[in-house]
Amino acid sequence: MASLKVFGVVGWKNSGKTGLMERLVSEISYRGYKVSTIKHAHHNFDVDREGKDSHRHRKAGAKEVMLVSSRRWALMHELSGPEPGLFDLLDKMEPVDLVLIEGFKSEGHSKIETRRQVAPGSQLAPCDPSILAIASDFALSDTGRTVFHLDDTTAIADFILASTGIEEVAGRMSRFGMNDRCEALG
Repeated sequence: MASLKVFGVVGWKNSGKTGLMERLVSEISYRGYKVSTIKHAHHNFDVDREGKDSHRHRKAGAKEVMLVSSRRWALMHELSGPEPGLFDLLDKMEPVDLVLIEGFKSEGHSKIETRRQVAPGSQLAPCDPSILAIASDFALSDTGRTVFHLDDTTAIADFILASTGIEEVAGRMSRFGMNDRCEALG
């Protein structure tokens, strides 16, 4: 895990996290980097469907069920103890250039916070020094963080790749100055 580069996207429900994650995976992959993701779910989720053989195996008591095809494999592991921490999960990942993490607000990895005007919620950045930037669809001021428009995927990808040391954005880092993107949000 020590060699994996990670960067997170955090925010409250409906703040634009998943849309930004999808755009970032596409943009960074397009640039030739291998990207994996981890998504934290706060509820009892199921990737399986009732009636399918794998679902029947789990319901019968299997601790792990692996689905395999010629195109992909997936491993479902039933937990009997506490939820594993982010860094325990990263240890299970294959080596890639970047792991983008959606959620895991309380972990200490570098993150960008998403905010949408239609999804008001308390701000995370003031209490979390690991939030390096904010992506918002409305103007912000005095955040003490770099601010991007939520839809400026290219600039956010540049910032993430530079912040993780994956890509040197020579001569472009000055564009990530504190709140210099706010004019575009107005």
